[in-house]
Amino acid sequence: MQKTIVVTGGSKGIGRAILERFARAGWRLVTCARSAEDLDALRTDLEQQFPDAEVQALPADLSKPNEARRFVDFVLGLGGDVDVLVNNAGSFVPGRLQDDAADGSTLRDMLAVNLLSTYDVTRGLLPQLLAQPAAHIFTMCSTASLVPYPNGGSYGVAKFALYGLTKNLREELKLTNVRVTAVLPGATYTASWEGVELPRERFIRAEDVAEAVFSTWSLSPQAVVEELLIRPQLGDI
Repeated sequence: MQKTIVVTGGSKGIGRAILERFARAGWRLVTCARSAEDLDALRTDLEQQFPDAEVQALPADLSKPNEARRFVDFVLGLGGDVDVLVNNAGSFVPGRLQDDAADGSTLRDMLAVNLLSTYDVTRGLLPQLLAQPAAHIFTMCSTASLVPYPNGGSYGVAKFALYGLTKNLREELKLTNVRVTAVLPGATYTASWEGVELPRERFIRAEDVAEAVFSTWSLSPQAVVEELLIRPQLGDI
């Protein structure tokens, strides 16, 4: 039976690279992003690269609980199992905590898109994941989940919280059929780094993160990589 991967925020960067890697292995692909135009371009590109691929996509802003619920319903409505869930949706806004908006909206927005989107989608799909013989949840954390960075501010707080959520989920699901992995990449060349005056060789390739995720999933059910930490060879930027 064809396996299914669900990747949130799959239209660009690491999410897109993960979809391409699993498409190459013949998986059914399910994804979402805020831009319908970006999703249409993604679907066209994937279907050209992989003519036999089934690509299901829904425009959704997962920072909004009702949109997260709509995406969960969309996934469940497709039928079949969800073998891998990759919580990849996120956003980066640089700045210091002391310079955040006075109403606290900066932190709340960062929590909504980087933490609560993962919480809502995972909670919504978890009963289905638990009902399967085997499943795997990946959460796209960051080296910013481990080390505070200058100008990291509310984004860093949200990523620390996401790492905590992942560690708690791993502990809770340890005796089940669901493996849980925190992915902690350093600087990866994606659209958010475009325009930076550094050579691409200084960054991790999104395809390398995707290959690491695929390899982690490929282990036997008796083994789980709890934390997948990837940094540029020359260290953090």
